[in-house]
Amino acid sequence: MTVSRSIREHLPAPLARTAGAVRRRLRGLRYSYAQLPAFPPVATTPVRMLVGPTNSAGQGHAWAQAARTVPGVSAVSFALHRKGQFQFRTDYGVPLAWFGQPRWQRAQEQHVVGSYTHVLVESLRPIFGARGFPDASADIAALRAAGVNVGLLFHGSDIRLPSRHAKRERWSPFIPGDDLTERLESQARRHAELVESLGLPVFVSTVDLLDDVPDAQWLPVAIDPGPWQQAARPLFTGERPVVVHVPSNAQLKGTDRIDAVLTELHDSGVLEYRRITGVPHNGMPAVIGDADIVVDQLRIGLYGVAAAEALAAGRIVVSYVGDAVRQRVRTLTGREVPIVEVDPDTLGDVLTGLIADCDAAAERAAAGPGYVTELHDGSRSAEALTSWLTSKETL
Repeated sequence: MTVSRSIREHLPAPLARTAGAVRRRLRGLRYSYAQLPAFPPVATTPVRMLVGPTNSAGQGHAWAQAARTVPGVSAVSFALHRKGQFQFRTDYGVPLAWFGQPRWQRAQEQHVVGSYTHVLVESLRPIFGARGFPDASADIAALRAAGVNVGLLFHGSDIRLPSRHAKRERWSPFIPGDDLTERLESQARRHAELVESLGLPVFVSTVDLLDDVPDAQWLPVAIDPGPWQQAARPLFTGERPVVVHVPSNAQLKGTDRIDAVLTELHDSGVLEYRRITGVPHNGMPAVIGDADIVVDQLRIGLYGVAAAEALAAGRIVVSYVGDAVRQRVRTLTGREVPIVEVDPDTLGDVLTGLIADCDAAAERAAAGPGYVTELHDGSRSAEALTSWLTSKETL
C-alpha cells in the first residue's frame, strides 16, 4: 500500500473524495502532455481488419496473422496491457493507465475509424478505452455509424452460460451461489442479450460455445506449430514418465482433482508430476516438450489453445473433451480429436493404463501434430473469416 493511499484511508470521507479527485486530475495532466503510444501505419489494402482488445491466449494476434493470408486483406491486433499478466504478441497495445485517458481515447477512436474497414470486437470489451461504459456497445455504435463492419468474437466464459453448462455437463464446475458462477452467469446473460439486439456476425473460438450462440461461426484457435515441435523430445525417454498440468484457471480446469490424483501417483513412483505456474508463454514450448503426458482439464468439456499446443508438440494430451464436442468436430471437419478422454473418476486409471502401454500411447500422440496442422495452424481460421472480410456487401 502506498503512503498516499494510507493517508487517504484515514481522512474523513468528504476529504478523501476530494483528495482522490485531485489525484486523478493531476494524473490526467501528466498524460495530457506525454507522447501518445504509437499507432501502427495504415495499410492500403481494400480490406483492413482490427481485432482486440483482449488478445486472450494470444489469439487476437494469431487471427490477425491468419487474416493476412486472405488476398486483399491486412490485419492488426490490438490489446490492453495489464500489469501482472503475461503479455502475448500483439501489433500494438496500451497500458491500463492510458486506456482510461481521454486524450488517448480520442486518438484511438480517430485511428480505428479512419484506418480499418472491419473490426472484430473480442468479448464485447471496449475498443476505444475505459469511458465508463460496461461493454463495447457505444464503441460499436460509433463504428457502425462510420461505416465500419463490426463482428463479435467470444472465447469462452465471456458468453458461456453457467446454468446451461451445469445442466448438460455432469462435471460442470459451475455451482449455484458460487461467486464465480454468479458473476459469469450475469455476464453471459448480458452479452447474449447484446448479441441478439446487435444482430452482428458472431465468431466463437471453441465448438462447445455453439450451444450458447447457435448462429455463430467457429473460428478455430490458431497457433504456430513450429516452436512446439522443435522443443519436443522423444516420448518416454526419462526415468519416469513426466506428467504436466498448467492450472491457468484452477476452478474451471478441476485442478484440485488433478493435483490429488497426480500427487498420489507421483508419491507412489508411477510418474513425475510437474505443476506449472509462472512460466511466460515463450517459455512453454520447452516445458511442454519435456513432458510425456499433458493433463489439460476435467470440468468444461472442450479443448482450446493449451491442448492444441501440446498436440502440436506430439504429447499425449489427456482431458475431458466430451462426446458432444467430439461429434461436432467430426461433423465440421471429418477429423477425430486425438485427445485421450478422461473425467474426474477415470483420470488415475487412464494415466496408469497409458504408462503401462507406452507404445500404444505414443501412437495416439503421433496423430496430434497433423491434426493441429490441418485445423489450428491458422489456415482454417482464415477460411472462417474470409466470407465476412470479402463479402461484396462489405467492400
